[in-house]
Amino acid sequence: MSNKFIVSDPNYKQKVINSFNRQDVMHTINASIVDVQPGYVEITFPYSKSLTQQHDFIHAGIVSTVVDSACGYSAFSLMPEEAGILTIEFKVNLLSPAKGEWFQAIGKVKKPGRTITVSEGELYAHQGDTRKLVATMVGTLMTINDPSGQIKG
Repeated sequence: MSNKFIVSDPNYKQKVINSFNRQDVMHTINASIVDVQPGYVEITFPYSKSLTQQHDFIHAGIVSTVVDSACGYSAFSLMPEEAGILTIEFKVNLLSPAKGEWFQAIGKVKKPGRTITVSEGELYAHQGDTRKLVATMVGTLMTINDPSGQIKG
């Protein structure tokens, strides 16, 4: 991933990791953040029967949750130290059943902004040596300016 973005916070990686670690839902699904670059985040999680719908595919709600986090953290990586972030809109395309041994969500900033950032996300299912695209997302994220430090990403 080339660094084509301006980083506002030199500690962006740790800021993203700290925020991710405060998301109980990511602990619930056993997700891990595996890469953080300016405008780019990768999250993985293993298959778990407890995350499936009636056909043993990962539920669309789980798919959306993980890709939303990848999109959000890709945007958050570019925000100032005192900023927080909220998703204000997203669209998900479910392209194929989410069936695999483990899953990889990638979020990439498409257009950064001072207040509004647009990110794109993809979720891949991995089975052995095979990687299959199962969902895409476009997300709109809002910077929350919080000089008091009460909101932490």
